[in-house]
Formats: sequence, structure tokens, C-alpha cells
Amino acid sequence: QMVESGGGLVQPGHSRRLSCVLSGGRIFKYYALSWWRQPPGKEREFVAAISWSGGTTFYSDSVKGRFTISRDDAKNTTDLQMDNLNLDDTGVYYCASGPGATFISRDRYMNPVMYSNWGQGTQITVSS
Repeated sequence: QMVESGGGLVQPGHSRRLSCVLSGGRIFKYYALSWWRQPPGKEREFVAAISWSGGTTFYSDSVKGRFTISRDDAKNTTDLQMDNLNLDDTGVYYCASGPGATFISRDRYMNPVMYSNWGQGTQITVSS
């Protein structure tokens, strides 16, 4: 089970940090982790991913340079630091995990079917 937290109302230009914890006895450190979002009236889209080793990260073009994904295997958590938020960042944010050994290319990190565990989502609303 994955549970997100940290959502809320944020002003444009401000920052927010989302957290996601994985529970249920899985060996967290062997999982690739990612964040996705679903803007109002749109499809779910990829935001960021981090490899099981933590050595490789991927970002969508729309958040590159503003968002940072990280993981803490000791706490079974992944965080998404979001800086310089804008109105287009509004949406429900989801964390997801999948067996790390199957992620052998960038395309796989950005493919939602590769992730077997999903959280329920947390709402981020960017508004003045």
C-alpha cells in the first residue's frame, strides 16, 4: 500500500513537498518509484521517477528543473519537492512503485503499466 501526503492549496511561485510511504512488508529498496499527476479534465501524466538504486532520475519536460524526486529506503518513502509552482501544476498527484529489475529504459519508467502499486492520490491546487 502506498499513501501520499502533503497536498493542499499553494500560491504560484511557491514550493510544496509531497511524501509517499510504502507499507505492507515489501522490500522497498528494490522498487523503482515514480510520481504522476492528473490535471482537471485530463489524463494521468508522468511527472518523475527514480531508479531502485536512486542513481537515476527522470522528469517530464514540464517539471524538469523545478521538481526533484528522492527516496529514503530506511523510511520506505519517496518525496517530490516541487518548486516554483504554476497553475498548470494543479492536479491529483499519485505515487507508484514497481519491481526495479524490470525498468531497463527511460520509456519503461514513463509507462504507467510498469507500476504495480499506486497510491490514492493527493490534491495540489495552485492558485492565487
